[in-house]
This record gives sequence, structure tokens and C-alpha cells, in this order.
Amino acid sequence: MTRILVTGASGMLGRGVAARLVADGHDVRTLQRRASGVATDVRGSVTDPAAVAEAVHDREAVVHLAAKAAITGPLAEYVEVNVRGTERVLTAAAAAGVRRFVHVSSPSVAHLGTSLAGAGAGPADPDRARGHYARTKAAAELIALAADEPGGMRVVVVRPHVVWGPGDTQLVGRVVDRARSGRLPVLGAGAALIDTTYVDNAVDALVAALHADDSACGEPYVVTNGEPRPVLELLRGICSASGVPTPRRHVPAAAARAVGGLLDLAWARLPLDGEPPLTRFTAEQLSTAHWFDQRRTREALGWTPAVTIEEGLVRLASWTAAERDTRVP
Repeated sequence: MTRILVTGASGMLGRGVAARLVADGHDVRTLQRRASGVATDVRGSVTDPAAVAEAVHDREAVVHLAAKAAITGPLAEYVEVNVRGTERVLTAAAAAGVRRFVHVSSPSVAHLGTSLAGAGAGPADPDRARGHYARTKAAAELIALAADEPGGMRVVVVRPHVVWGPGDTQLVGRVVDRARSGRLPVLGAGAALIDTTYVDNAVDALVAALHADDSACGEPYVVTNGEPRPVLELLRGICSASGVPTPRRHVPAAAARAVGGLLDLAWARLPLDGEPPLTRFTAEQLSTAHWFDQRRTREALGWTPAVTIEEGLVRLASWTAAERDTRVP
């Protein structure tokens, strides 16, 4: 398969996938609202059937990353992008004769707010997943898996977990902004073990899913570095690599969850700008263990992570220093 569509290629992970496929010699087209800067772009949204049809025309494979991943927002927006958008891309891909569809999901689709230690992928649960993003991604994943058809379009679902790296505006960007302003507390003792994924490893896994045997299709796979670390250790590592103060203030986890729930309600009912400083989902993610057994993923995809967390932090520090140098008059 050489003609590939990547949706959502203006984000860090999508852009990385598109760039890797271009470097490997594939004919890559992207679909997103902003320019990807790495491939031939169709500027549009998965909410627009015409843009989707144009983007998927003559493609042999699709890597679908486009999603609404904001911390907060109206449920209808999440449904339109994450659920209906996925349906549109799947329908257009099947009509265009696409042979392999890699759907990018999230471990949050099966995270119910309690600890996960050495867990497998687990079934997506739209009814009990936490928050609009997780619930709509769970519904989209089930739709994608239902579209897997032996002898037709084969679907692989990949759930990269907490992807980070240079230029990351989600985890790294939020940690750095809050640490710089003194608003980055540690929930509880900061001892909960969490898996993360360095961006280059996530890119490798998604490319591997494009080429995996058909025996890997019709299932979800959680992708991580396979190096669970305490939350506090991860936060300190990111802060140190980014040149900002490390967190020192501790907040009881139960109190953080309660405050996050109240802020969820406030942002849902009042005309407040920006993101809430904390949500219940974020509090749960930062205070409960969630790390995963990677044996099935690595066997099925024929993939192993190439960049350790330590090396990733070194790369983040180098990138931060280079960015700082470019801003010096």
C-alpha cells in the first residue's frame, strides 16, 4: 500500500505519521483544517462529507487521527467530530476501496476511573468511560471495529497512551505552562504508576499497524513505552527537561477529584473562557495507576519502542534549548 490518507495531520502525532510515511516513499495525502506542512493537504474537516470524499479518493490505506480532544466543550461537538466524523471517513474509505484502516483511539475508552495495573486493552465502554472525549472515542472505536471486513477493508485500532515529545501542546505544554506559573500540584503522593509513549514510538506503532498481518485486524491495541513511572517522577522529568520549576505542592487526591467535578459543572453551565484549571477526569488520570501489558501489542503489530523515556527526556531538553536559542534577540 503506497497511497495513504492521514487525517488530523496538523497535530504532533498525525504530523509525525505523515512525515514518516513521506520519508518512506509513500504517496501521502492529509485531511485537516490547518496545513500539515509535510504532505499534500486537503484543507477541511471530517464534519464535511465533500472534503472527506475528496481526501479518501484513490487511497489504499487510511490512518484516522482527527478528533476533538479538548478538555471541555459541548457534547454535540464531540459527537459530530469523534463519532459522526469517524463514520463519514469509514463509509467513504469503504466506498473508495481502501484495504487497511488504522483507527487511532485512546486507552481512556476503557478507563472507568479506577486503577489499571498491567491491564490489557479491555473493551471500549461508551456508557461508563469518563468525560465527553472518552465516551465519544469509545463509541467511535466500536463503529470502527464493526467496519472490519475479512476480504474487504481491514481495520486495526491503536490506542496510544499519553503521547509526548518535543512540540507537544497537550501533556508537555500544559505541564510547562502550569509549572511556570506555580499551578502544578502533585495529587496525593504522586506515586501512581503511569505508562506514557514517546512520540516517535507512537509513530512507529501506527506505521506498523498499516503493515501488520490481517490476523491483527479487528482488535484494539494499547501502545506505550512499557516503562511505567510514578506520576511525580514523570512530572519532574518533563519540568527539568523544559527548564521550569518542578512541582512541590501536594493536594489530596480525593479533594482534587471533588474540585475537578465542581469545575466541570461550572464550565458546562457558565459562559467561562478557556480550559478549567482541573477536571475530574484529569484528577483521576493523575492519581490512579494506568499501565498496560504490552506483550499482545508487540506481537500482533511486530513493533517495539525504540526510544526510552530517558532518551525522550534528553531529546525534549535539546529541543527546549534550541527553541530558547531561537527566541534570543
